[in-house]
Amino acid sequence: MTTSEHASVRLAAISDRPLDPAEVEAAVTGPAHGAVVVFTGKVRNHDGGQAVSALEYSAHPEAERFLRNCCAELAASSGLPVAAAHRIGQLTIGDLAIVVAVAAPHRAEAFTACAELVDRIKHEVPIWKRQLFADGLSEWVNACG
Repeated sequence: MTTSEHASVRLAAISDRPLDPAEVEAAVTGPAHGAVVVFTGKVRNHDGGQAVSALEYSAHPEAERFLRNCCAELAASSGLPVAAAHRIGQLTIGDLAIVVAVAAPHRAEAFTACAELVDRIKHEVPIWKRQLFADGLSEWVNACG
């Protein structure tokens, strides 16, 4: 099998429903790949010394297209199958905000590609995060740039 036959976007989704890491992992798993790296980003209870009570994610109407483009470019440059899902809406502490999976013949390339894809999604996909603090205040994170 050629590299291009292995590389593809297996899943690129934005959802207001809870994310399933097993579904994202299954999308990239295959007999040619000995390594599957799955990254899960969860809502934590603090940021910058403040107690966080919840997060709210909003997405541009074309955000899923941007997500698919990030995945497609990474799949093309790495030659690996990739999958990503990002949650929108109100999330509570411990909820999954993002799940990314990359499969590769060996672990090093899977780790590298997964980390690159997570960074690209964070910087290129128009999804905005509003942090709700325990004291009742809130702030938009990285909304201007």
